[in-house]
Amino acid sequence: MLIARLIAEPATLEASLEGALSALAACDMPVANAHMLEHCGEVLELELPHGEAADLRRVLDAQFGPCDLLVSDRAIAVPRLFVSDMDSTMIGQECIDELADFAGLKDKVAAITERAMQGELDFEAALRERVALLEGLSEDAIGQCLAERIHPTPGARALVATLAQKGCRSVLVTGGFHDFADRVAEQLGFDRVVGNRLATRDGRLTGGLLGAISDSSTKARTLAEEAAALGEGGITLAMGDGANDAPMLREASYGIAFRAKPAARDAADGWIESRDLTAMLRLLGIPEREWSAGKGG
Repeated sequence: MLIARLIAEPATLEASLEGALSALAACDMPVANAHMLEHCGEVLELELPHGEAADLRRVLDAQFGPCDLLVSDRAIAVPRLFVSDMDSTMIGQECIDELADFAGLKDKVAAITERAMQGELDFEAALRERVALLEGLSEDAIGQCLAERIHPTPGARALVATLAQKGCRSVLVTGGFHDFADRVAEQLGFDRVVGNRLATRDGRLTGGLLGAISDSSTKARTLAEEAAALGEGGITLAMGDGANDAPMLREASYGIAFRAKPAARDAADGWIESRDLTAMLRLLGIPEREWSAGKGG
């Protein structure tokens, strides 16, 4: 069995659905049932008795264009664990790029960040190269950057708070830095943070890092360890946007690519293309009347 839930443009929904039904039938993947999800009126749910999830995602992507989508091989339920990337996912910025702006190096650092997130560069090497460029920057720039540049993605607080209300533990795991992630996690309501640590001396960045690197393997390992604590059958949700999120997305029950690079999208069970993370709550079938605003509204 396959279940697909999607949120698409209302004006073209009917025509897109007709095209999808025809395309799926041609692939020997007939749709047994198609209906709008109860209490989540804008969510279309499709039920298929058989087929490959990758083929279903491909057809729906082609027929509906940019949409929010989740495909599962079993009935969709609220997860007990949520593990998410931070930069360009839970927040709308890349922290290291914004911090580099205080050193007059944003364009140079951002170009390296983009290539790393596309999977074109080794993550650790790219991280160390970017951090080295920040040598001598005052620690005060971190606080200023947080206050002036770093903002939660719309719907982030509601997503984490509502999942918590439903009994879901949330972990923020990032290839970025505790200096930012600890504050973001506190603002959004995450239970745990995993990330990298910037080295400082006499109030300035040294251009180095402390301890082991938090990278793609760290993200996947964190998800696996947290999932093991749930016991067998615990449903997990992972979300991210870059190539270093791909292993974590594959590991999760529901891997969601948020406005993602191709490497993350290819690894995912679905994606969110809209700019509001409450789309995830809709895809999980949680009606708006049950949403929590979270810390700070």
